[in-house]
Amino acid sequence: MKFTVVGAGAMGLRFGVLLQEAGNEVDFVEGWLPHYNKMKEQGGVYVTREHKNRHLVPVNVYTPEEYNATDADFVFFELKQMQLDDMLKRCEHFLKDQYAMTAMNGMGHVEKLLKYFPEEKVVAGTALVATILTKPGEVEFVGERGMGTTNWANYTEKPDEKTQELMAELKKANFNPSLKDDFMGTLMAKVVFNSVVNTLCTMFEITMGEYAAFDKADELSRQLIDEAYDVCERAGVQLVNTRAEELESVNYVSKVGCPHHYPSMYQDMSHNRPVEVDYINGYFVKLGRQYNYEAQTHNFVTNLVHLAETTRQNRSVK
Repeated sequence: MKFTVVGAGAMGLRFGVLLQEAGNEVDFVEGWLPHYNKMKEQGGVYVTREHKNRHLVPVNVYTPEEYNATDADFVFFELKQMQLDDMLKRCEHFLKDQYAMTAMNGMGHVEKLLKYFPEEKVVAGTALVATILTKPGEVEFVGERGMGTTNWANYTEKPDEKTQELMAELKKANFNPSLKDDFMGTLMAKVVFNSVVNTLCTMFEITMGEYAAFDKADELSRQLIDEAYDVCERAGVQLVNTRAEELESVNYVSKVGCPHHYPSMYQDMSHNRPVEVDYINGYFVKLGRQYNYEAQTHNFVTNLVHLAETTRQNRSVK
């Protein structure tokens, strides 16, 4: 298959490089010029896994304006929520008859993709996979090969032959894919997960393992999980996990899967980049208000993350 990966950041590179290694043709489209220029200069991206085996992986990389290929099976969007609108406009000239796929964090991206792709050609999912863009032209894969899972669903909830072919390629690339028939429930499970781990680790600038080791971590996690589930129930969204299973997932990934990992939101804040909390915890606040429910804890946490973000930015300019 052929993939056009829009957004050659941490996760875009993780998916694209491993799909390429599995025998697929992959092009990367990148809008951040320092990163793009570095990859062009060195002829690819330097990849390490668990701080070992640094090696150069040749990749085809383009800016949106210079890319014109329309023959990909899937255009794979891996960006920050706040970047997607602008990138879609910059890429519109090569969006033709392809399928769209995405495993972006937060919520809000699907509605934007549907302005450019028909419902039957949108596949979205979630990835419990940790990756770090350490600097322009360099990426660190966290976890041993084959660790982590991905869940996917068609927007129409009617998988077709092309989606089944996609799952086969993701399996070959060791992403352990699972195809679900509940679109919103599949996506919201990761949003709930991130509303706990991404947010609290970012606020206190700690790893997932450090958070999980705190003796009141379960209490904090359960408060955010319960409130998110209360919102989803009012909105008619059936989540794939029970509340107890979601807590188990938070604990397993934090203690066993990625205990030394700083979540992506922290990586953004630590580099003075905008954080996605408004599309994660803030999403539950907005959704709850549509059903006359006030997600007070998520609102409180959203504001605290922005306070941490602002404080760090102010200190960096002194």
